[in-house]
Amino acid sequence: MHDVTIHELKEVVALRGLPDEHLQWILERSIYQELEDGAVLLKVKDPVDVMWILLEGNVSFYMDINGRLVYYFTFSNDEDTGGVGGLLPYSRMKNSPGYSYAIGKVRLLRLHKKYFPELEMLNPDFIQRLIGYMTERARSFATTKLQHEKVNSLGNLAAGIAHELNNPVAAINRISSELTKRLKRNFDLTEGLLRTNVRYEVIQSLRMAVEQKDIKSSEYSKLTAMERLKYEDEIIDWLEKHKIESKEAAETLSEYGFSISDFEKLQGDVGNNAFPVVLPWLENLISSSKIIKDLEEASSRISNLVGAIKSHVHMDRTNELQPTNIHQDIENTLILLGFKLRDKNIEVTKKFCDNLPDVPAYVGELNQVWTNIIDNAIFAVPQNGKLSIETSCDDRCVKVCIVDNGSGIPKEILSRIFDPFFTTKKVGEGTGIGLDLVNRIIKRHNGNIKVNSVSGRTEFSINLPLKTKTEA
Repeated sequence: MHDVTIHELKEVVALRGLPDEHLQWILERSIYQELEDGAVLLKVKDPVDVMWILLEGNVSFYMDINGRLVYYFTFSNDEDTGGVGGLLPYSRMKNSPGYSYAIGKVRLLRLHKKYFPELEMLNPDFIQRLIGYMTERARSFATTKLQHEKVNSLGNLAAGIAHELNNPVAAINRISSELTKRLKRNFDLTEGLLRTNVRYEVIQSLRMAVEQKDIKSSEYSKLTAMERLKYEDEIIDWLEKHKIESKEAAETLSEYGFSISDFEKLQGDVGNNAFPVVLPWLENLISSSKIIKDLEEASSRISNLVGAIKSHVHMDRTNELQPTNIHQDIENTLILLGFKLRDKNIEVTKKFCDNLPDVPAYVGELNQVWTNIIDNAIFAVPQNGKLSIETSCDDRCVKVCIVDNGSGIPKEILSRIFDPFFTTKKVGEGTGIGLDLVNRIIKRHNGNIKVNSVSGRTEFSINLPLKTKTEA
């Protein structure tokens, strides 16, 4: 028999106002329990068959998410939880989804579920009060879960951005080091060039020749790997024949479109003595130019990524309906998810309608739609999969179709995919909030979303009106 008084029960928020005989009824059927600070009240998957009533202390609940404990909320003797927890009447919970820990010394009563029917007959109003606490607990649970989902999504996006930034940043570091070396080398090569008394006209001729050469339009770029290797070997042989050992010059100049006939002309212009000096100088000049172009490309990638991030998260705009370019928003989303697309080597096909009008939207929210659907498609498709995005428009609405060649959504669950917390992913891979959030955002824009799925083809089609309800 536990040493608990009716007076102590009256201090429990959920039990306030109950008649003394009802409190006595609870006392007589409850089991008393004490726990020290940090003790485990419930483990994940433990059966939950009792309601516990807090007399002293608090209990914290941690959800088990893929083997990782995540804090959710704390049961206290307050207005939010009422000082009651565990299994409440009409709850369908059978097993604990996480761990419950004692905070400080905890004293509580445990009332088994077998007494719930009798308790309802004794005091139906009290049962309704407990159901109210259960509803609030569910709402708090859902809110916390949504927050964790958003944090996880933000973390995944941040990881993707870091991954995208890593390559151009590494390239810039590598390029700056190589460019420094090339510039230092240029002093020595230029000094040697001046000693040969090369005429000004020759330098001008070399400048014109370099400007006319373009690696992208040269015949070299059209050659196969074997043909390129053969071409370089021919140039190396020609240089060695003229007692010039410079494999680096052969690779760079052949790649830039220089041929043996160009070398013969250059040799005739500068003379046999100056030619071995002019060639390395020319190679260093061209390589430095290529490095600068690579630097421009790397910095441009960073600039484009920052622009995509800024647009995607809707920076510098108010949280009101704003006209937005759907095509640009989708392109930004593809940029941010580029690392995932490359990781699976996914082929992306885009077929955008011409003269697409701007759509009135809560841009930051609508970008979550593209992110969720495209990210789900990436998850669903196999390695070397395919993803297509097509848009169409008329004077009333814009339609966006996102199609993947994944395994498809089973017919028996297709109607449930927009339900809150429903997910087809494994534990820890998804919470089922993504598509529920997508559906709510589309409805907020007065649009609609449909899905059709068979094995090998899943299509999400989104219709967005071009006018707000007020304008219409």
